[in-house]
Amino acid sequence: MSAWLVARGNKTIRQDLTYNDMYDSIDNVWSLLFTTGYLTQRGVTEQREYILAIPNKEIRNIFTEQILQWFQDTARKDGDALHTFCNAFKNGDNKTAEKKFNEYLRRTISIRDTAVRRDKKENYYHGILLGLLSFESSWDLASNRESGDGYCDIMAEIDTEGIGIVIELKYADNGDLDAACRKAMEQIDLKRYDEQLIDDGMETILKYGVACYKKRCRIILDKTIL
Repeated sequence: MSAWLVARGNKTIRQDLTYNDMYDSIDNVWSLLFTTGYLTQRGVTEQREYILAIPNKEIRNIFTEQILQWFQDTARKDGDALHTFCNAFKNGDNKTAEKKFNEYLRRTISIRDTAVRRDKKENYYHGILLGLLSFESSWDLASNRESGDGYCDIMAEIDTEGIGIVIELKYADNGDLDAACRKAMEQIDLKRYDEQLIDDGMETILKYGVACYKKRCRIILDKTIL
C-alpha cells in the first residue's frame, strides 16, 4: 500500500478518521500525516474523501524510509513501552517521558531522516510524538487544536480523570534544548493554549514544552491544579 502511494503520488482517505482508530489499520495513518504536513490535498472525490499526495521528493524520502516503517514495524510491537510513555505524560512525569522519547529517537531515526527544511523539522517530530500518544485510545487527542489565542501543537483530554494536556514542540536549531523548551512554554502561556482545557472542565492541567534536536529531546512541565 505504501508503494502504491509513493508510485502514484496520491491516496484517498476518509475524513472522519480519529486518532483513536490509528492502530486498527495502517490506512488510518493518512489523516495523521495530512494534519502534520507530510501529505497535501490534491482534491476531493465524489464520496467526499480527500485525495492526498506527497508534496515533494524530500518528504517522499522521509515518508517511505521512516514514517510508514515506524507505524508498520515498531508501534504495534511496543505496546508496553508506549503505555509507559503515555502514562508519563498523563502523570506529569516529564523526566520519564523525556527518557523514553530519547530512547525512541536514538533507536529509530537517523540524522539523515531529520535533514529536511527548517520549516518541516518541527512537523517531523510533531508527527512522531502525536503517533506515540495516539496509542492511548481512551484519550481525546487533537493536533493543532484552536485554543486561547492560537493553535496548540497537541492537546489531550482524559475525561475520566479530569486531566488536560497541552504540548508545544520546538526544534532547537542550535542544539540548545533548554532554551527551545522555555520558548515553547512561553508560547503556551502567551497564547493561553490551556483555555480550552479549562473550559472543558479539566481539573489538572499539564503543560509540556518539548524541544528536539537530531536524536535528542528535552521535555519540561508546568502543572496546575484548579
